[in-house]
Amino acid sequence: MAMSPRVRRLALTAHVTASVGWFGAVAVFLALAITGLVARDVLTARSVYVTMGVTGWYVIVPFCFAALASGIVSALGTTWGLLRHYWVTVKLTITALATGALLLHMPAIGHLTDAAASPAWTGDDLLGLRTQLVVQSGAALIVLLGATALSVYKPQGRTRYGQRLQQRQAPAPRPGAGVAAAD
Repeated sequence: MAMSPRVRRLALTAHVTASVGWFGAVAVFLALAITGLVARDVLTARSVYVTMGVTGWYVIVPFCFAALASGIVSALGTTWGLLRHYWVTVKLTITALATGALLLHMPAIGHLTDAAASPAWTGDDLLGLRTQLVVQSGAALIVLLGATALSVYKPQGRTRYGQRLQQRQAPAPRPGAGVAAAD
């Protein structure tokens, strides 16, 4: 299914916007996680962790799904295809795995958010989880940067599926082509 140039640009704009939004939201999440971890003030730590819960569910998760969906639409509607080139396939895999990891970690973020909102919060609670969020959000930025690099550099190489498609779409040789003319 080929898209018109206008629709292709719209799909690409949606994908870039969602991807940049996802990256930026994770960067903010990392800054909040670091702030919450090193904060000496209980009120600051409480505020940060409640904000992280809101940021996770209402910014990061929607941008994550928007990037995944718009990437699939863009790939299916262009000559790159979804499974024709290794860089697209790897980027799809990275995005799908990052989406899964995010969804697996959201309950822990919710737990921390609930604990921080509790009147019993001391600021010293859940240190392991708070440290884990710093490490994981830093790792997420590296993974998203890798996906971005794949989009920019587009390393060469077709998948086996892409090679078969290319061979099927190659024009058939003309009769007599390549045969030397008789003198």
